[in-house]
Amino acid sequence: MEHDDHRDIDRAIEAIVLVAHEPVPPELIAQLLEQPVHLVEDRCETLAASYREHGHGFELARVAGGYRYQTHPDLTPYVERFLLADQRARLSGAALETLAIVAYKQPISRAQVASIRGVDPDGVLRSLAARGYIGEVGRDSGPGQAVLYGTTPLFLEKLGLDSLDDLPPIAEFIPGADVVEALEQGLRVTPATPPAAPSGDGS
Repeated sequence: MEHDDHRDIDRAIEAIVLVAHEPVPPELIAQLLEQPVHLVEDRCETLAASYREHGHGFELARVAGGYRYQTHPDLTPYVERFLLADQRARLSGAALETLAIVAYKQPISRAQVASIRGVDPDGVLRSLAARGYIGEVGRDSGPGQAVLYGTTPLFLEKLGLDSLDDLPPIAEFIPGADVVEALEQGLRVTPATPPAAPSGDGS
């Protein structure tokens, strides 16, 4: 009987996650199925292991605090070909650098970003906010109460991360080449020529 119950729960989880446009939090799945959260998380992990064991072309991943179906990483080239016609606009090197700074130093103000990059980041910050990768997360307590920026759940979703704790280590203040490369891969962008010495800004 327990096996049948788990089978019904597994099928319900699959149905819900399949039609969702964003990662589905386990708490919501638990509420919909009227089951404990820990049971939902256990069944999701069991399903994910089963997909891996059978070598499916997709996987059930925990991303941005929820579960979603996504293409298996080793099939990415085929999916990219399929999506090539609908490829999103590319991010410049300046935008990738700024996004890395916000990700690792958040919450952070425009002035703090400028002091790290050495150029005015206003245009880049507006571009990243328009794409949904960063947003206002608070106000500084000092004079002027500057806007503080942080990354969004969409940022985690695009990079396939469950939380900011999953970001790779970074040297203090300066985003290394490996970090920029990780952002490029996760956001599916092709960088332009490597950024020259700071003399202007881009988006």
